[in-house]
Amino acid sequence: MFGGGAAASTQGLDPAWVAQAQALATQAAQTAFGGRTSVRVEVSAGRLDPRLRLAPCARTDIFLPPGHRTWGRTRIGLRCVDGPTRWRVTLPLTVRVWAPAWVAAQPLPTGTVLEAHHLRLAEVDWAAEAAPVLWEPGAGVGRSLAVPRAAGEPLRASDLQAQRWFEAGETVKLKAVGAGFAVIGSGVALSAGVEGTSVRVRTPGGRTVTGRATGDRVVEVLL
Repeated sequence: MFGGGAAASTQGLDPAWVAQAQALATQAAQTAFGGRTSVRVEVSAGRLDPRLRLAPCARTDIFLPPGHRTWGRTRIGLRCVDGPTRWRVTLPLTVRVWAPAWVAAQPLPTGTVLEAHHLRLAEVDWAAEAAPVLWEPGAGVGRSLAVPRAAGEPLRASDLQAQRWFEAGETVKLKAVGAGFAVIGSGVALSAGVEGTSVRVRTPGGRTVTGRATGDRVVEVLL
C-alpha cells in the first residue's frame, strides 16, 4: 500500500494517484521477474465516474481490490484516510509490462513445429494477454502451433498445441505429492495423457486414481 496527499476532484486525476499506481505495478512486476530480465512498466489511468463528488482529502491510499490483477486491464482502489469525509472508489488502469520474449521471426501457420530459426527475441507487452509469454532459452522449440502467428507477434503458452504425453494402456509413473513429501509408484493409464488434463490410472492393486498428466508417462496425484 502506498500513501500520498491528493486533493479530490471530479475533473481528471491527481498526478499523485497515477504515481502511486505506477509504483504498485512496478513493484509487482519486479517481484514477478525476480531480476531475471529487464522490465519496463507503463501505466495508463482511465477516468473516474464524472458523476462522483468526492470530498477534499489530505491523504489517500491506493490498494488492489480483491480479484484484480496488477497487470493488463484492471482496476485499483483509492480511499481517503485523512479528510472530513472518508470515501473509497476504484479507478480503471491499463498496465503494460515490457520485457524480452520470443516473437515469430516470420509468418508461422497453424501446425508449424517450432525451430530456433522461427523465433527471435524482442521487447513485448507481457500483460497484453493472460497467457504467459515464452521467454526462456529454447522455450517452445519442438512444439506445434495451435494458432497462426504473424511475424513479430509474441508466442504465448496458449498458442502451443497441448502435448500428448502417453496413450491409454501405457504404463505410467505415479507421483503422489503432499505437503513436504512425494511418493512414487506406477500404474496403467486408462485414458490418453494430454498435457494439463485429468487422467485415470489403475494401480497394481486394482485401485483407480485420478491425476494430471505432467510429463512423458508421468501422472501427478495431489494428496
